[in-house]
Amino acid sequence: MSNADKIKAKAQEVAGTAKERVGDATDDESLQAEGKTEKVKGNLKQAGEKVKDAFKK
Repeated sequence: MSNADKIKAKAQEVAGTAKERVGDATDDESLQAEGKTEKVKGNLKQAGEKVKDAFKK
């Protein structure tokens, strides 16, 4: 995984966490759900790339 891909996945996770927190603060359930979804997608991308990296070694 390139460093750019790692940064994009981490940025997606961070953005999801931020959306989730804003949704919590404003009681906006749709924003909370969107943030959770984005955070999970970022985590899954990172996990998948870590597995790929492990097999390259």
